[in-house]
Amino acid sequence: MTDSVRPRIDRYLAETGLAAYGAKVVPLTGDASDRRYVRILLRDGPSQVLSVYPQAFDVETLPFANVTRLMAAMPVPVPAILGHSNALGILALQDLGDVTLQAHLGAATRADHAALYRQAVTLIARMQQRGRELTSDRYLPYGIAFDVEKLSWELQFFIKHFLEAYRGAVLTPAERQALDAELLRVAEELAGEPRVFCHRDYHSRNLMLHDGQLYIIDFQDARMGPDTYDLVSLLRDSYMDFSEREVDELIAFFLALRGVGADRAGAGMEAGQFRQRFDLMALQRNLKALGTFGFQTTARGNTVYIQYIPRTLAYVRHNMERDRRFGRLRELLAPHIEELR
Repeated sequence: MTDSVRPRIDRYLAETGLAAYGAKVVPLTGDASDRRYVRILLRDGPSQVLSVYPQAFDVETLPFANVTRLMAAMPVPVPAILGHSNALGILALQDLGDVTLQAHLGAATRADHAALYRQAVTLIARMQQRGRELTSDRYLPYGIAFDVEKLSWELQFFIKHFLEAYRGAVLTPAERQALDAELLRVAEELAGEPRVFCHRDYHSRNLMLHDGQLYIIDFQDARMGPDTYDLVSLLRDSYMDFSEREVDELIAFFLALRGVGADRAGAGMEAGQFRQRFDLMALQRNLKALGTFGFQTTARGNTVYIQYIPRTLAYVRHNMERDRRFGRLRELLAPHIEELR
């Protein structure tokens, strides 16, 4: 914990009266953001988690607080906001414990695994349906979207931080022009799809198991985007392995929640089209993840993400092998990424 963070925490505990309850500060492992997290253990009462921002904020305009209000209205399970200090840049949250979906699945039975993922998929369907019904300019996600600019920026991030910085690729002008054209085509197709509410980072590390129920965290960057986005984040998760049968079954379950069943006319065609859109979204999402892993490794000196690169590349290769649409992109990337050859 940095010297500048602890005095702010101590002041918050004093100002809120929590210090009088024998508050003990326990640092927690953070995410890839610039926020710091600590658990506050109290002598009498449930613990809390403090999210310490790098600077002061106004809770009325803070993205996390704004999206919390939206998601609570859906409703989907999210941590409650217990208190805050604008001046100190501290948000107090319900403590959901330490068990992520990723951590829990290591000891879960097959039946438990399947049930939890159905629960996770059900939450996506609810966020999309209720998100549509709650549309309002009061909520930040409705004013931002995965448009061509955003999707292209993420793909360029992949080129810069994974392909060039991490893998050391040196692209000729002709290669770069061709690669840019292929990636722009991906971004344009995805940006043209009908938009729904998207969590934006919906995977096994951002789902917590608390009192037998999944809770959603790290949703402050929610925005509008393709209806495949969150499902891709969950089922093409860089931190988890899935069989193709599991992916197929969970996609079918999601479509059934939306009313696309085998007994409906045209359901087979609709499911096939959805899978094509799912695969395109997966390609963009996985390339973006590789960019993040490359950035964390080369720019931040954080090597923990290296272990997740092989699985993510395997997803990319699998996608490119199953769909001819990605043939030209594979030709351009394979000389620089041996796993795609």
